[in-house]
Amino acid sequence: MATVTLNIDGMTCGGCVKSVTKVLNGLDGVRSATVSLENKNAQVEFDEGKIQIAQLVEAVEDAGFDACAA
Repeated sequence: MATVTLNIDGMTCGGCVKSVTKVLNGLDGVRSATVSLENKNAQVEFDEGKIQIAQLVEAVEDAGFDACAA
């Protein structure tokens, strides 16, 4: 398992946090995702054999937020 911090812009409320959390946790290969509105980021633990960082970023962006690996 690997861990990455994604910086996420565009989250403004708890609903945004829930949306990003749901998107990330729904991806095959993601073990856990902890999203912080205050820090504007997500800590994601994932299986590098199943999913890559670029796919995590793309999923968050497809949900309507700006994201990049820290």
